[in-house]
Amino acid sequence: MNKDTIKGSMKETAGKVQKEFGKAVNSPKHQIEGGAKETEGKMQKGVGHLKDAAKSVTR
Repeated sequence: MNKDTIKGSMKETAGKVQKEFGKAVNSPKHQIEGGAKETEGKMQKGVGHLKDAAKSVTR
């Protein structure tokens, strides 16, 4: 696991929390921002997995 995987997981979780908070208080702004942050975290986590895979192939 590398730092992109860890940071991506944290960002994804923070986005989920923000999105659910937006739903609870009926705030479309928080829902949209949370969804975007969640997606960004998933992408960063994916990049981390790709980096790990590339390292294992080159060894």
